[in-house]
Amino acid sequence: MPNVVLYNMEGKEVGNYELNDAVFGIEPSEAAVHTTVVAYLANQRQGTQSALTRAEVRGGGAKPWRQKGTGRARQGSTRAPQWTGGGVVFAPKPRSYAMSVNKKIRALAMKSVLSANVANIKLVDDIAVSEIKTKQITAMLSNLKADGKTLIVLPEKNDAVYRSARNIEGVKTSFVGTLNVYDLLNCSTIIMAKDAAEKLGEVYA
Repeated sequence: MPNVVLYNMEGKEVGNYELNDAVFGIEPSEAAVHTTVVAYLANQRQGTQSALTRAEVRGGGAKPWRQKGTGRARQGSTRAPQWTGGGVVFAPKPRSYAMSVNKKIRALAMKSVLSANVANIKLVDDIAVSEIKTKQITAMLSNLKADGKTLIVLPEKNDAVYRSARNIEGVKTSFVGTLNVYDLLNCSTIIMAKDAAEKLGEVYA
């Protein structure tokens, strides 16, 4: 089983902790991770872009000049795509980019990313703040030497910790129920509460 150092919020070592081997010690599947990330990014797209085709642009009902005899190319409407103010060829229209991923593939991807990033996980015995103060979370990040993008993983929603950390650049807070593969990949340090690691073991083992 992967064995990691257990810290407190002051950055001091308070012991060791054995992570669940079925979640944090598997052979990572790159295919599952790739599929899940592509689907996640696709599902973030709103799909609300829209432009007008030549049938929808106002005007252009009259033929601009007669068919023959002017020496110019024949034209039937001033709203054809080659005209300024004309319609767009194959104009984008609102659509859904949603992709679905098999539940087992999502679970495999989550376990793969957790297993591949064990070295980046700093396990904390308990993450809690006495009041909503950004400096308490900033102090914890400094004590744990968390540089760059950091993901704080909690066992469940904690409004005080979330509101204390949301104003810190490069720091994102998540809990077991909302944790996703993309967020785990998009950070250099994962600060995880011990209870969150236990809960992940229960959910994905």
